[in-house]
Amino acid sequence: MIRPVVRDPIRLGVPSAPATFADLPAAQDLRDTLNANRAHCVGMAANMIGVNKRIIAIACGGEVLLMLNPVLLAKKGVYQTTEGCLSLPGQRTTARYREITVRFQDTRFVWHTRAFSGFPAQIIQHEIDHCNGVLI
Repeated sequence: MIRPVVRDPIRLGVPSAPATFADLPAAQDLRDTLNANRAHCVGMAANMIGVNKRIIAIACGGEVLLMLNPVLLAKKGVYQTTEGCLSLPGQRTTARYREITVRFQDTRFVWHTRAFSGFPAQIIQHEIDHCNGVLI
């Protein structure tokens, strides 16, 4: 189900709780909402659709990758970039890392550890920030 996008910085600034099996419908809603906004959005966190859980979705290689309870384990190569956010107007400068390692659960709650670099790494960092209540 496509949900409306939350644009309230106060709501978005609240750190998210861990995702559980009960949150799988919200993960699907997040995927659906990202797909509906793909023309101008490459990633979303569940708090952006009003669900305060640690779930992110990123557009990666033509598909949407869902990550539940993502944790940034390693980061390398800091740089400055400008980002936009579907929940906030305009663009802002922020620091990101070129290479990251993330630990996350899939929708079967199996843990994975995976390295990302470049733009996918940037998207993941932005969405994990959302889970932590951090806005650009």
